[in-house]
Amino acid sequence: MAFRAVIWFIAISFVLHSCLHLTSAKKTYIVHMKHHQKPASYATHSDWYSDHLQSLTSGAGDSLLYTYDVAYHGYAAALTPEEVESLRQSESVVGVYEDTIYSLHTTRTPEFLGLESGLGPWAGHSLQELNQASQDVIIGVLDTGVWPESKSFIDADMPDVPARWRGECEAAHDFDPKIHCNKKLIGARFFARGYSVASGEKEAHSPRDTDGHGTHTASTAAGSQVVNASLLGYARGTARGMATHARLATYRVCWKSGCLGSDILAAMERAILDGVDVLSMSLGGGSVPYFRDTIAIGAFAAMEKGILVSCSAGNSGPTKESLANVAPWIMTVGAGTIDRDFPAFAILGNGKKYTGVSLYSGKGIGRRMVELVYNKGSNSSSNMCLTGSLEPAAVRGKVVVCDRGISPRVEKGAVVRDAGGVGMILANTAASGEELVADSHLLPAVAVGRKAGDMIRHSRGPNTVTPQILKPDVIGPGVNILAAWSRALGPSGLDKDTRKTQFNIMSGTSMSCPHISGLAALLKAAHPNWSPSAIKSALMTTAYTLDNTNSPLRDAADYSLSTPWAHGAGHVDPHKALSPGLVYDATPEDYIAFLCSLDYTVEMIQAIAKRPNITCARKFRDPGQLNYPSFSVLFGKSKIVKYSRELTNVGAAGSIYLVSIEAPPTVAVSVKPAKLVFKNVGDKQQYTVTFTSKKSVNPVSHAFGSITWKNAQDQVKSPVAFSWTQLITCTLHARAGWAGWTLWYAAAEAAVQATFALLKALAIPAGEAMALRHSALHTGVAATVASHAVAAAAWHLEMRQATTTADDVETGCSTAQNGNLCYKQKYLLWTRDE
Repeated sequence: MAFRAVIWFIAISFVLHSCLHLTSAKKTYIVHMKHHQKPASYATHSDWYSDHLQSLTSGAGDSLLYTYDVAYHGYAAALTPEEVESLRQSESVVGVYEDTIYSLHTTRTPEFLGLESGLGPWAGHSLQELNQASQDVIIGVLDTGVWPESKSFIDADMPDVPARWRGECEAAHDFDPKIHCNKKLIGARFFARGYSVASGEKEAHSPRDTDGHGTHTASTAAGSQVVNASLLGYARGTARGMATHARLATYRVCWKSGCLGSDILAAMERAILDGVDVLSMSLGGGSVPYFRDTIAIGAFAAMEKGILVSCSAGNSGPTKESLANVAPWIMTVGAGTIDRDFPAFAILGNGKKYTGVSLYSGKGIGRRMVELVYNKGSNSSSNMCLTGSLEPAAVRGKVVVCDRGISPRVEKGAVVRDAGGVGMILANTAASGEELVADSHLLPAVAVGRKAGDMIRHSRGPNTVTPQILKPDVIGPGVNILAAWSRALGPSGLDKDTRKTQFNIMSGTSMSCPHISGLAALLKAAHPNWSPSAIKSALMTTAYTLDNTNSPLRDAADYSLSTPWAHGAGHVDPHKALSPGLVYDATPEDYIAFLCSLDYTVEMIQAIAKRPNITCARKFRDPGQLNYPSFSVLFGKSKIVKYSRELTNVGAAGSIYLVSIEAPPTVAVSVKPAKLVFKNVGDKQQYTVTFTSKKSVNPVSHAFGSITWKNAQDQVKSPVAFSWTQLITCTLHARAGWAGWTLWYAAAEAAVQATFALLKALAIPAGEAMALRHSALHTGVAATVASHAVAAAAWHLEMRQATTTADDVETGCSTAQNGNLCYKQKYLLWTRDE
């Protein structure tokens, strides 16, 4: 029975992932080419790619969707399975990968972050100076487009567009560049070729935002000031973006059914060529190896051009290991709350009053008592208030309690209203804990936390692709954010919502990401020569972990103390970030050394770094050796972990810093030297930190600490996360193997078998599957069924080619520095012999 359940889980996941493709005979693929093998007879790579495609396929002229040169080396095309196989046999092709589907993940926040003019100088820069400098900074936003008529995009008193700008506004049936673009909104493009092939839908293509999400994020990053802004009377005040004088360029990549990787990659390439300084992307997918992650690949190219890429961490929390966009060259942003809420109350017949939140603005149900109904049937979905699940006779004239989850929150209210209900109490379940999100419901409604719901949810680390890199990096305001909105739909986003508003209140890491993008633009304006890594470091090392009541940050899921797995380095503090004192900088070459430490093949690394001469002659002994502003320490077979870091002085000459260490009682931490002296601005100094796990530590526990370099002016703080993997001998794993490792984490052998069959059906090469395995199970920390199933199935694939003998295994177990190698060898031997 368990076998069948897991099989169905994986089959359903596969069907959901592929739903866009079912309407089309062809699917969209991204073809990775050996860029430097272009024959001299071709003037451009695009010409070569086009001829190459036609020579190996049926050659329909419209099969080629995009060619990539800056963000990727290759092209996107609509292909049949036979054409895919033909391309994979070509000597000029590195790989052919099916397109990935990604999804979308204020009046108060500028004041909350200290961006108002009355707060004095910004580390020697007046706000007026910063505003003037930021007029030369361009933020590119990849999202659902833009509603150009919004007052947030007015260009009053803005000077001419920077001469270096190479972008444009593209015309469409509802978008006139001469009318809809100006000195604030200087670019508006759209990318839909991949989506059109995958979905088969005839959606009108335009830069115009018909969803609202893109307008909201763009105005949050760099919207102009708008007085008397509100959502139907809520949160009334002056709305403005983080960098009000920065320029905006929008790139529409998301449509009704999602965002295609081929479109995203094309937009990132165009944004790099257009000349943006910051890329803001409030979208993402799951955690996959970097060489298969479209966003990570495009972001690497942007980073090499000096562009900071800010991405949302996703909204799959509060469970651990639920992050997206975890590449170290990306600024990964989680969501935090601000000091504003929208309280609402539910008073029961017994007199008990429960506090929640709501943005309902219509007529209430009055003071009369109304019957409360909640249906929790074993074979019913009515407790979730899904479409068609409520019996009108049972809910008419009553207030319905609906469990949060599966369907959109506002849609549940619409289901209740359509069935005749007069109100709704939206109750959190264990999956969303005590986190409350206010919504603009269509009927009187209040959202309450899990505890209140039992009586009548921001994504978390650790990083599962590279656990040695702590993610998220920071958190920013992301709950109850007021910003501009598209007038193509109502504030709930539902088709049946006929209300119109110029502003809307939304929550999620989609809202926190553009806050960081706007702040990065301000730092870029103040320090135009800083690298993306330096800007990221400044925002991280100056972040705070105490709220405005001087109490530790708390997790919205259950109000427990928050940890770096939830808040990263902490909540951004833009004032301090402008003058951080010291920064942890990193070059593209450092990131390549990091990739080499992941045991990727040269071709996999070339897919990301796009260089012909990668040899991995320089590689880190451990991915955690990257010069990153935080630490993620994994204690496995070894109880000692040692890392080195390098700090660059961006403060005053003659600065002296002393180290301060916070460590849990289970870990001893030493830093050498304990004192750093910087004679000049730009000087670099290194230090080495040694982490030692003490005896009698729970092998699957975790803990946290910090390393801070201090002087009278600055505190440069790095969070540290500690994890202990299961310390089991080779002998135990000899028979249980990686399937047993999976079972140890409550996964089922059936998941391994089903995933193995799935990988075979998808014709994933063994080397690629091995890389998937490496990312999914580099350590024993990741505990998700899916990642372990992929890991174990990948071992199955390699086992087919294994020639290891029993003697080889014993030798490997006695000499291997990495226990994973020993487990791998014994498992391969066992499964082959079986």
